[in-house]
Amino acid sequence: MCCWAADAQRWADTRSHARAEVRLTHSFKVVGGVLHRGFGVGNFVRSAPFAAGGHQWYIRYYPDGYTQDTMDYVSVFLEIMSKSNEASVHFNFRQVHQDTGRSVSVSSLHKVFNENTYWGLPKFRKKSDLVAQGYLKDDCLEIECDLTVIKVGEIDVTPLLQNVGDLLESKVGVDVTFKVKEEAFHAHRIVLAARSPVLKAELYGPLSDKGKRSIVVEDMAPRVFNTLLHFVYKDCLPAMDDLDGSEYEEMGKHLLVAADRYGMERMKLVCESILCNRLSVETVAATLVLADQHHCAKLKDACIRFIDSSNRMDDVAASQGYESLKRACPVLTAELWEKSAKSRKL
Repeated sequence: MCCWAADAQRWADTRSHARAEVRLTHSFKVVGGVLHRGFGVGNFVRSAPFAAGGHQWYIRYYPDGYTQDTMDYVSVFLEIMSKSNEASVHFNFRQVHQDTGRSVSVSSLHKVFNENTYWGLPKFRKKSDLVAQGYLKDDCLEIECDLTVIKVGEIDVTPLLQNVGDLLESKVGVDVTFKVKEEAFHAHRIVLAARSPVLKAELYGPLSDKGKRSIVVEDMAPRVFNTLLHFVYKDCLPAMDDLDGSEYEEMGKHLLVAADRYGMERMKLVCESILCNRLSVETVAATLVLADQHHCAKLKDACIRFIDSSNRMDDVAASQGYESLKRACPVLTAELWEKSAKSRKL
């Protein structure tokens, strides 16, 4: 079976009085027959070794899944091969779109690695989504791993975000409750105010009821609000391995709306990146309407370029979201048709 892998990396070294951090991005490109079905559940191809933080690392790629339970997915793991002390590591797997070159984060993890251990994502991506979403093309797949190895000295300095994130899990000191449909979510007013200008105004503004301990959230699903809280406390989205491709895209749209509602610009940009990498003829019209309504310049530009790139306007006009696009953005729709007509004359 013919395959090969190419690797590239970039790194940085940062130090403080208590610890040193080595940060590295390793790019793992797999090309050839290993990408196709039939490689076998539990079988993997390994990247070239790379060094970070005094340890040797590999990326494991399982084309047919890590176990029988994950055979419909590709699995990706980070493996340590050194026989030295344990390593505390933050790592993030990203997938590179073959047409745009953009990478989208799949999940972030923080693990302690001991000798010959590996951690990762058994459900990295559904096989059926790889080609459909543009990550596998011309027998080529590229995965990036952002790796931060923390070398701890005598004093272990816990990252601030981890401390804040632990507050969400422990519920220690919570002083406000959000009621979303039938579910209740407990949080800390000061953390919410620090992260969201909208929540800051609601909780501490001149017109706020500072003694109010319960807030009802309308027009939002509990899972969406829970994910919003996760981002508030941890500055990243949680893993959503239980969602298939279309469900993940739909969740991305709901999260973008929630981020815009609460003025969380970084979360909004993360959601835009997710949707930019999941555009299709069937969904681009509806996504463009969403981008226009919520002032998402990056996403709006990506939708327009997607439609223009291969003269897809006729196909977009046949999609379910086209009528909404015409109603919500009549001027933009006319411009798209004009561009399409000009490109056909060339």
